[in-house]
Amino acid sequence: MQLRDAQPVAVRREDYAAPAWWIDTVDLTFDLDPAKTRVLNRMRMRRNMDVPAQALRLDGDELNLARVLVDGQGASFRMEGDQLVIDTLPDAFELELFTTCCPSKNTKLMGLFVSEDTFFTQCEAEGFRRITYFLDRPDVMASYQVTLRANKSLYPVLLSNGNLVDQGDLPEGRHFAKWVDPFKKPSYLFALVAGKLVAREQRIKARNGKEHLLQVYVRAGDLDKTEHAMNSLIHSVTWDEARFGLPLDLDRFMIVATSDFNAGAMENKGLNIFNTKYVLANQATATDADYSNIESVVGHEYFHNWSGDRVTCRDWFQLSLKEGLTVFRDQEFSQDLCADASARAVKRIEDVRVLRTAQFPEDAGPMAHPVRPDSYIEISNFYTVTIYEKGAEVVRMMQTLVGRKGFEKGITLYFERHDGDAVTCDDFAQAIADANPESELAALLPQFKRWYSQAGTPRVTARGLYDAAARTYTLDFTQSCAPTPGQAHKEPFVIPVTLGLLSQDGRELPLHLQGDEDAATVQSHTLVLTQQHESITFNSIDSEPVPSILRGFSAPVVLDFEYTDAQLLTLLANDPDPFNRWEAGQRLAMRRALGAIIGQAADAAGLDDAYIQAMRGVLRDPKLDSAFKELVLTLPSETYISEQLEVVDPQRVHAVHEAMRAQLATALLSDWEWAYEQNHDTGAYHPDPLSAGRRALSGLALDNLCLAARASGDTVWPGKTLQRFKDAGNMTDRFNALYALVSSGHALAQQALARFHAIFKNEALVLDKWFSLQAGAPDRGGDVLPLVKQLMKHPDFSLKNPNRARSVIFSYCSANPGAFHRTDAAGYVWWSDRVIELDAINPQVAARLARSLDRWSKLAEPYRSAAREAIARVAARPDLSKDTQEVVSRALAG
Repeated sequence: MQLRDAQPVAVRREDYAAPAWWIDTVDLTFDLDPAKTRVLNRMRMRRNMDVPAQALRLDGDELNLARVLVDGQGASFRMEGDQLVIDTLPDAFELELFTTCCPSKNTKLMGLFVSEDTFFTQCEAEGFRRITYFLDRPDVMASYQVTLRANKSLYPVLLSNGNLVDQGDLPEGRHFAKWVDPFKKPSYLFALVAGKLVAREQRIKARNGKEHLLQVYVRAGDLDKTEHAMNSLIHSVTWDEARFGLPLDLDRFMIVATSDFNAGAMENKGLNIFNTKYVLANQATATDADYSNIESVVGHEYFHNWSGDRVTCRDWFQLSLKEGLTVFRDQEFSQDLCADASARAVKRIEDVRVLRTAQFPEDAGPMAHPVRPDSYIEISNFYTVTIYEKGAEVVRMMQTLVGRKGFEKGITLYFERHDGDAVTCDDFAQAIADANPESELAALLPQFKRWYSQAGTPRVTARGLYDAAARTYTLDFTQSCAPTPGQAHKEPFVIPVTLGLLSQDGRELPLHLQGDEDAATVQSHTLVLTQQHESITFNSIDSEPVPSILRGFSAPVVLDFEYTDAQLLTLLANDPDPFNRWEAGQRLAMRRALGAIIGQAADAAGLDDAYIQAMRGVLRDPKLDSAFKELVLTLPSETYISEQLEVVDPQRVHAVHEAMRAQLATALLSDWEWAYEQNHDTGAYHPDPLSAGRRALSGLALDNLCLAARASGDTVWPGKTLQRFKDAGNMTDRFNALYALVSSGHALAQQALARFHAIFKNEALVLDKWFSLQAGAPDRGGDVLPLVKQLMKHPDFSLKNPNRARSVIFSYCSANPGAFHRTDAAGYVWWSDRVIELDAINPQVAARLARSLDRWSKLAEPYRSAAREAIARVAARPDLSKDTQEVVSRALAG
C-alpha cells in the first residue's frame, strides 16, 4: 500500500516574509512540443538587502531539470522536495535553467497544457512552477521577454503577454515569435498560446487619441460566435476609462478561448485566456443568461488589467484585494449598461441571490473563512464566493460610506499610490479612506476592516416600537455573528443599513430623525451600525408604519424582523425599493415553505389564498418589468430553504418545494396563459434586458403551464411547448421550452431531448446544457441517479473536460439536492467514487466537487451518518491530493 506523505503544512498569513531574492528580468525561450517541451529560462536576480541573507529556493512541480548555470558557469545545487536550492551565490547574477515538461499529459490543466492540439497556460495561483523553476509568488514582479518556437503548420499562431516585437521562419518548417511585456508582472500573470486559431479584430481609439488593437482568438469554426465578446470588450474599455479614468495601457489586448479550463477565465496581462463558455455566443447556441455572463466575465477580466495586474496582491491571503474589487467593478459595469432602473434592480437581485444561496452557506460551514483568510493548505481551495462575492459586498459598503464620487476619488488615489506594486487589503481600504477624510469610512476604518478578518454572516435583528401618543417610531437593532472554525468570538461589524418607512396603505413616508431636526426631510436613510445594540427614532409618524429595512441589500447580513403577512404584502405591492419588494415576496414564500416542512402535514402544499392573490397581482401588474416579475414569481430554492432550517430532511424539503410549484402553477393557470401570450413574441432576437426579461417570464409561464398540465392531464400546453421548442428562433426560447417539458416530467420531454441532441451534437457548449438539464431535473421516485449513471456512459461525455464533468456530476451533486440526498445513500456513494476518480485526474475540480457535502452536519438521519461515512471514505484514500484532502478533512472536523 502506498503511504500518504506527511500531512500537508498550512501556510499562515502571520508568517509572511518578504522574498530573499528579487528577479529583475526573465528571458524565456520555449521549443513547443506536446510530448516534450523545452524551456530555457534566463533570469537576472539580486539579493533583497532588506532581509537576512539566505539560500535561493525556487519552486518547481513535475519538471525535468537538465541544466543550472550561474553567470554562465555550472553551479552546485540540491533538491529539497520540489524546490531547487542554491546555497552560495553573489549578490547579483544571471541564472540559467533548462527544463523539460510534458504538456500532453498535464490533465491538471495547471501550468502548460494541450487542449485540442493547442498549447495553453494557466499559472494562477501556483502553475508557473510547472513550467520552470521560479520564485512563484505574487510579490516577485519582473520584466518578461518570451520567444516561442514551434512547427509552423501545426502551430501557426504564437502568442504571449505584451507586444509582438519580432517573428519569422526557422529551418525544418518551424517559426518563432518574440513578445515583450512593457509592464512588470508576477509569474501568475504569465501566459502563452500556440495553435491553429483565427481572430476577430477591432481597432479602437482611446480618449487620448491612441489606437489599440483588440483580438478575440478562437477555433476556425467558432468565429461567428465572437461578436458579442468583442462588443463586451469594447464596452469594458470605454466604461473603465469613463467611470474610473483607467485607460487601456497596451498596444493590443487579446482574448483566447479554450474548451478545457478549470476556471471561467484568467486575466494574464494583455492575453486573457477564457473558458469558451464565456466567449462563444450566437442566438442559435447561447441563451440570454449566456450573453449576460459573457458581458460580465469579459468585463471582469479586462478590469483586472488595473485591479490585479497593474496593482497585484502581496500574498495569496490578499486575493480579495483583486477579486472582490474586480467583482464589484464588473457588477457596477453590468448595472451601468442597463438602460433603466428596473434592469439595474434585477441585476442587483440576481447578484444577491448568488450570495445568499452560495456564500451564506459557505460562511456557516466547515470551509468558512474571512474575506482575507488566515491560513490555507491549498490556495486553489480559496477561490471562493467569500473571496469574490462577499469581497465585492465589502467594497460596495465602502462606496456606500464614502459615496459614488468619493469612491472614484479613492480608486484614483489607490492606483496613484500603488501602481506597479504588490499590496494588501489594508492598503486598499486605507486609500479609499484617505481620499475621503471626512467620511464615515475614515472615522470607522479599524472597525470596518473586521469585514476582512472575521468570518461568518452577521445577523441583524430589528424590532419596531410605535408610540402613538408621542407620534414616534423606534427601530431597535441588535447585531451578532455565530462562531466559525477558529473564531469563537466576533466583535461588532460596521453595518450600513439603508431603510425607509411606508404607511399601512403603502405610501412612502418622509423621515424626520429624532435628534436631527435640522436635517432635510428624506425618504430613505442609511443608519451605520457599529455597536451590538443601537436604535433610531423617527418623529411625526401618525400611525404605525411598515419598515423597509436593508434596502438594496446594503450589507451582506441576515435580517431578522418579525414582519406580519400584512406588512409583507404592503411591501410587495408598494415598496419603492425593488430589492425589498422582491424580498417581501421571498419572505412570504419562505414562511409558507417552512410552515409546511416543520408542520409535517400530509399535504405538503402550503400556499394560501393571500399569497396566491399577491402573486397574481404581481404577474398582472402593468407597471412592473417582466424580468422583475419572473424573479418574484420564482420560489426560493431548495438549498436556500434548507439553510433556514436547523435540521434538514432533504426529501421533505423537496416534496414541499415541488408541491408549492405545482400549486402555484395550477392556481394561476389562467394568469400564466395570459403572461405567456403577452411575452412570448419578442421580435428579432436581441439580448437586451427588456427582451431578455420578456423571454424569462414567458419561459417561466411555459414551465408552470406544463406543470399544471401534469396534474390535470391536459395535452394542449405540452403540445404547444413542444411546438415552441421546434419553431424557436433562438436558444433562449428553445431551451425554455425544453426545460418546461423536462422539469414537469412530461412524456414529450424524451422526444425533445433526442431532437435537441441531434441538432446540436457538434456544439460542445450546447451539449453541456443538454447534460446539465437532465442531471438537474426534479427527482421523481429516485429516477435521476440511474439517468446520471447512463449519461456518464454517453459517448459525448468526458471526465477530463471540466465543463462536461461539471455539466453532469456537479449538476447532480451540487445543484439537485432532492435527487442527490437519497435515503439509500446511493447518491453519496456515487459522489465519493467521482471525487476519488476526479482527484487522480484534476485535483482542483475534485476539490470543488468535494464541497457538495460541506453542510452534511445539518442533515437529519439517515442522511447525516451516510454522508459522513462517504466523506470519511474519501479522506481515507492514501494518495489523495492536498486540494481534496483539505476540503474533506475540514468537513469531518466541522
